[in-house]
Amino acid sequence: MIGTEMTVVDATTDPRLLRSTFGCFPSGVAAVCALVDDVPVGMAVSSFTSVSLDPPLVSVCVANTSTTWPRLRAPARLGVSVLGEAHDVACRQLSARDGDRFAGISWRASGAGALFVAESAAALECELVREVTAGDHLIALLRVHALSSDATVSPLVFHHSRFRQLLAS
Repeated sequence: MIGTEMTVVDATTDPRLLRSTFGCFPSGVAAVCALVDDVPVGMAVSSFTSVSLDPPLVSVCVANTSTTWPRLRAPARLGVSVLGEAHDVACRQLSARDGDRFAGISWRASGAGALFVAESAAALECELVREVTAGDHLIALLRVHALSSDATVSPLVFHHSRFRQLLAS
């Protein structure tokens, strides 16, 4: 370590320290959404990442305790929206346990039922390929079937439990 001594702690004994350490790595925020019985269903994830170009794959991690994921795994297509920096309120709503997660959020749906948050930095229409058990989460592997992006929209960034903005250099 540069400039400080590393504190050696058993990660299993202090989950707050582990969460704080994980928070040192900034991440983008995405929404995973679909129409389920013609009703918008969705959630925010900060663990979205690209996986493969051939075939085109992305992944998200979902807590095993999620009550939303069981509803989202059934539709043929899921919408993954890379949220823009103006979506901080929408992200909090999509993370809420109660209430109407889509109140005041503009969205559009594909013909296959994937749902996208309007004015996102990117939108990917995906299908669930596989789930992998990973401790208290599962990794959902998604195949990308269609996509779009808007380079003029800066992404929403989550770092140390706060939303942040990227600065141009």
